Amino acid sequence: MLRIAFLASELTPFAKTGGLADVAEALPRTLGKLGHDVRVFVPLYGSIDFAAHGLERVEVSTEGFALRKGVLPRSRVPVYFIDAPRFFAREAIYTNDEDEPFRFLFFCRAVIEACQHLAFPPEVFHLNDWQTALVPLLLKKARLFDSAKTLLTIHNLAYQGVFSADVANAIGARESKDGIVNFLETGLVHADLLSTVSPTYAEEIQTPEQGYGLDALLRRRRDELVGILNGVDYETWSPAKDTLIPFRYTEKNLDGKEQNKKALLKELSLSQLEDVPLVGMVTRLSAQKGLDLLVEALPELLSRESFTLVLLGTGEAPYEEFFASLQEHYPDRVCFYRGFHNPLAHWIEAAADMFLMPSRYEPCGLNQMYSLKYGTAPIVRKTGGLADSVKLFDPATGEGTGIVFEHFTADGLRWALGTALELYRDRPSWRRLVANGMAQDFSWERQAEAYVAIYRRLLQD
Repeated sequence: MLRIAFLASELTPFAKTGGLADVAEALPRTLGKLGHDVRVFVPLYGSIDFAAHGLERVEVSTEGFALRKGVLPRSRVPVYFIDAPRFFAREAIYTNDEDEPFRFLFFCRAVIEACQHLAFPPEVFHLNDWQTALVPLLLKKARLFDSAKTLLTIHNLAYQGVFSADVANAIGARESKDGIVNFLETGLVHADLLSTVSPTYAEEIQTPEQGYGLDALLRRRRDELVGILNGVDYETWSPAKDTLIPFRYTEKNLDGKEQNKKALLKELSLSQLEDVPLVGMVTRLSAQKGLDLLVEALPELLSRESFTLVLLGTGEAPYEEFFASLQEHYPDRVCFYRGFHNPLAHWIEAAADMFLMPSRYEPCGLNQMYSLKYGTAPIVRKTGGLADSVKLFDPATGEGTGIVFEHFTADGLRWALGTALELYRDRPSWRRLVANGMAQDFSWERQAEAYVAIYRRLLQD
């Protein structure tokens, strides 16, 4: 049994902006099932109703904060909330406030202090992204938990926590250069081991193109950098168990999938013509997600190809305006739902024939793995976790799980969507493609074992 302190700035179902929150819930819960003593630490944001979640105050004498305790859903894994209203009693998880670096510096210090008061000496501190990246340095400075090891996981290298150098004084180290201090870079220097959320992304971030100024450092530490694909919670994301879709189904009986498609098209007032494929997207509307390719290619593709598009998402105004205008031009073939709606996200996965993810870069991605389980063929660009989880289908051999294009160009996207539409008309090949995808296993049970292996590697070094 390992003792693991798992630190994250967001956590499902308490506070979430993205995939980190899902990982911070699913991985510790799975580690707990495997018999490890894992404890999760997260700030108590103003948006968290601690009474509704049954969070109890822990009677410990801490400096500048209180400690509240809850439990991860469907587990016995304890969650400790750092209750410091001065820093966290705000509705937003992340802010542009002047004290933003001090909020998460305080969080890192508070977790270390909380472990002392709880008489919980972690063997491993598992840290996630820049908001927790100062822990290795703070442990060294304070000479606390000397036998503990630190693992820092990079979920998206583009977000580094870069602030003015005067923050370095609060950290208590000469960690600034060129007038700035970089929280993530500090963690990458001082953590015992580094990981990221897919093997391909681990290679990509060592290049100038995707290294965001840290590629040289990551190349120096390549022997201590591991890529582990995120897992999927199949209790939540499985068409046989999903309580948020109208009709459940299995790979042996896909009738429910067709029923979901018809029901969704009717719900959204879209054309219900037979044998017209439905393309789905659930995404943040940003350049990272490859939306520039869609802006260039979609109008032409819609004018000459027969398919329907449903997109759920919100983000940058120019992209929202583009998809709104596309819906206005093709009201019976395009639906753009601005915002986020969790039941609709599940319904799109269950109803769509294809799921489009043309990302410029994608550290891991989860929707392509959801799509595979739901029998929804992913159309992805060959990058990061998309490259590691989707293999190009070959009609000649019947092997592969989706359509993969390599070059980040509108022509690449045109080829990929055109290939998928052509394959859709070849019903035997399409059924084989769907079956291949639904047979994939990206469960957290498998991926958690990979984390246990690197925890043990840390402790043996």
